[in-house]
Amino acid sequence: MSYKTILVHLDDQPRRAERLNLAFELAGRFDAHLVALFALDAARIPSYALAEAGPVVREIEARRRGEAARAAEAEFRRAERPGAGAAEWRVSSQDAFNAVRLSARYADLVVLGQPEPEQAAARAFAEEVLLSAGRPVLFVPYTGRFRDVGKRVLIAWNAGREAARAVSDALPILAQAQSVEIVAFCPEEDAHGEVAGADIALFLARHGVKAAAASQCAPEIDVGSQILSRVADANADLLVMGGYGHSRLRELALGGATRTVLDSMTVPVLMAH
Repeated sequence: MSYKTILVHLDDQPRRAERLNLAFELAGRFDAHLVALFALDAARIPSYALAEAGPVVREIEARRRGEAARAAEAEFRRAERPGAGAAEWRVSSQDAFNAVRLSARYADLVVLGQPEPEQAAARAFAEEVLLSAGRPVLFVPYTGRFRDVGKRVLIAWNAGREAARAVSDALPILAQAQSVEIVAFCPEEDAHGEVAGADIALFLARHGVKAAAASQCAPEIDVGSQILSRVADANADLLVMGGYGHSRLRELALGGATRTVLDSMTVPVLMAH
């Protein structure tokens, strides 16, 4: 198994260059086809502005989107690497969520930016893509530089469906990692075998991945914070975990650990739902 198509979402934010460079690095590593998709959310224009100067407002917004797309494409062209595999540039007039969700159906891995604090629309976008794309999502933190991801990997394991999906989706990276640690955080006795994490370590071993298994629990600390602390202690450069949540009345509710990690990640995180 390998990644053969990688989709990276680009927008009008300055951190797009970081995830674009990481996406190119991964595409080169796996000899994958890279799709760089530029898509923005629909502009939220007050109704009074549309009523008073609708055509002018729409023209200004179209010009802004066009300029942002051209700037992003220029970054894409500068980041292209000869001999690193095929790459293509796409611009969508759809809102970002629908554009990414559709393109994700035809990719092995989706690269997104971590939503920045106080950006409610960006958070909703990230959550909706994670829960509905049907593909693993690699979130790139909004601070830091990440040029070589996947040498030291931490897997947050709870024997759940989403965690199993994330581990399988991460196999191409895990197969090349220098070290892989599986940690079951506050494991429930009936969810694991005799030793928490041992069975998934055996599963990985059959795929040629050598992984160490451990468990930890600090009841006074929420699991999300325990995961982030373990990432720091292990000096991991990638976290792999399930993305938990459900859709109810069209409102997305993420699990506590997922939300904590999505808010406070310090390294790229590969999540699957």
